Amino acid sequence: MTETLEKTKRQRPEQLPLALTHDAAIGRDDLLVAEPVSAAVAMIDAWPNWNAPVVILTGPAGCGKTHLANIWRERANAAVIHPKAGAESATVAAAGPVLFEDADRVGFDDNELFHVINSVRENGHSLLITARLWPMSWPVTLPDLRSRLKAATVVEIGEPDEDLLGQVIIKLFADRQLHIDDRIVAYIVARMERSMEAAQGVVDRLDRLALARGTRISRTLAAEVLESLASADRED
Repeated sequence: MTETLEKTKRQRPEQLPLALTHDAAIGRDDLLVAEPVSAAVAMIDAWPNWNAPVVILTGPAGCGKTHLANIWRERANAAVIHPKAGAESATVAAAGPVLFEDADRVGFDDNELFHVINSVRENGHSLLITARLWPMSWPVTLPDLRSRLKAATVVEIGEPDEDLLGQVIIKLFADRQLHIDDRIVAYIVARMERSMEAAQGVVDRLDRLALARGTRISRTLAAEVLESLASADRED
């Protein structure tokens, strides 16, 4: 009887706590600087001495674009815009620096973005755009806008190396008020997918699983999480 109950318990799906929000440290001093992001960091630090009025930061999800954009927004006292029809974003751009995030994901109106860029150029202000893809991959149909985007400075954030991934994992745990052993970090980095998005997924899963079991984050737990994520990827 006891053996049957234990078997049933093991087979029952594990209930993980709901994902909680964690306030990420997003100040300049919290920025992790490594080779894949060094050019982007240098560009943000160089403002207002940019060579072009429009700068576009590109890179995969979770690579740090929003962190950099927030640093620049605070430094430049920039307004956040979404250039869509009727938004009058060009008027906002005439008054000072502006930030447009996730351009290729949220979309925009060609004419409105064209007028924003013209307004920035005419008034000596700056426009920072973030996106996953280079602007030549955006679905732009207005030739004049495509020409303006070609003249922008594009800075790409590359895929993270092992050193940066390790720093990111430590920071993600620190944002949750958790400390993790460096040897466990090295173990995870050597076996995980090389992306910021994957790092966030591993940390979230580890945190929730450790909380559900009332245990500390160990190498054994990390191995279990990595295997479960790998199995899910194979099934997809």
